[in-house]
Amino acid sequence: MTEQSFIQYVGKFGDFQKRSMFGGTGLFKDDAMFALISGDHIFIRGGETLDDELLALGCEKYRHIKKQTTATVNYYDITDHFNSRSAELDKVVEQSINHSVTQRKFKRSSANRRLRDLPNMQLTLERMVKKAGIDDVEEFIELGAPQVFSRVKQTYGSDVDVKLLWKFAGAIEGIHWKLIQEPRKRQLLASCA
Repeated sequence: MTEQSFIQYVGKFGDFQKRSMFGGTGLFKDDAMFALISGDHIFIRGGETLDDELLALGCEKYRHIKKQTTATVNYYDITDHFNSRSAELDKVVEQSINHSVTQRKFKRSSANRRLRDLPNMQLTLERMVKKAGIDDVEEFIELGAPQVFSRVKQTYGSDVDVKLLWKFAGAIEGIHWKLIQEPRKRQLLASCA
């Protein structure tokens, strides 16, 4: 009963999807989970200032009990507020949805990626690239492999292995560097001159 009425209620905030989660039902907007219905309890995702608001409203955090451990996650029990249709309900649910979607978008953006997360890159190469003055994925991609390679060569000397150029190109193109064909390698080398 609680699940069905909450699902009807959140419909006013737009379209969403539901999936089985933690033995209950998770509600998602734009692939971001914002609510969990478990038994007769409704939990919404917190975050930033919403955490303090939910704690001030007396909402407790969700505890997922596994065989040997208990995981406390950033979801707060709003069941009493939902059942009484408290004045704060619409505001906190809408904030939760918006925060969840924003966080999901950020996690998927290039602003959140590290250089070492790109193909062919690892911590050592990330450090080399950063020492050459390139701080993030966006700048790395914008400059392109030849320019990044030239900067690394400037910083570390001319005996830098040419394979780094292929690795940088592969990182930008999303492929393993050994898959770069000879014509493309010649083109990259020519661009470094």
